[in-house]
Amino acid sequence: AALNPWDVMLCVSGTAIACENALVVAIICYSPALRTPMFVLVGSLATADLLAGLGLILNFVFQYVIRSETVSLLTVGFLVASFAASVSSLLAITVDRYLSLYNALTYYSERTVLCIHTMLAGAWGVSLCLGLLPVLGWNCLHDRAACSVVRPLTKSNVTLLSASFFLIFLIMLHLYIEICKIVCRHAHQIALQQHFLTASHYVATKKGVSTLAIILGTFGASWLPFAIYCVVGDPDYPSVYTYATLLPATYNSMINPIIYAYRNQEIQRSMWVLLCGCFQSKVSFRSRSPSDV
Repeated sequence: AALNPWDVMLCVSGTAIACENALVVAIICYSPALRTPMFVLVGSLATADLLAGLGLILNFVFQYVIRSETVSLLTVGFLVASFAASVSSLLAITVDRYLSLYNALTYYSERTVLCIHTMLAGAWGVSLCLGLLPVLGWNCLHDRAACSVVRPLTKSNVTLLSASFFLIFLIMLHLYIEICKIVCRHAHQIALQQHFLTASHYVATKKGVSTLAIILGTFGASWLPFAIYCVVGDPDYPSVYTYATLLPATYNSMINPIIYAYRNQEIQRSMWVLLCGCFQSKVSFRSRSPSDV
């Protein structure tokens, strides 16, 4: 079969995603210092995105090398589970950032570690279930009329996935608004203690709020078009519409390592040590807490 340019772009996107996130996973596994709850969550996100990238590559290979409905179904289920785990890990990171500010005094406790592991277990468990649904029979291989814009997923299946995304997006929006309130309140309290609001406090507060807006805006801009099209789209529409909304959604997994990993100074140092093996620096690195935005 002739190569579809959209499939090629998805494969290229998957390759970039896999390479970026494989490096993050290697850094976190290689560095014993990166064992805090924050880096566990970042590692979960990188692992999910890594699997999503591999799923895009496998989908391309199986689509043009091994043309089988069963293999296609397995690949789609793998992609659904991977991207669901990625979105769920983003929600877990948002919850962790909120808790690190709301319960700053008790954040570094065993209870927090248990909470993080519980969140991740729930996120990956739900994601695995969502990925298994089409494999276990919730597909349209034998009923073309039930197909959605993402074959072989049914309309009810993609509606469930879209509804789950909208719920997660609204929760993240609410939590980031609360985080912005806490950040602004902290800046105001510091200003009262020093009797005036310095320029550095204003700049830091503005930077923190802007970063949160960028994080949420990037997430929404990547996934919202695809989630909306899954609900309102019709399988009879040209497939280019599906590709045009799905491709930006994959970019979110490409951007996640930059936002959540490569900007962190501890990961930067560990990356140089991993890649060079002889990195020595006189610059002191400060470990960033989850509340640093």
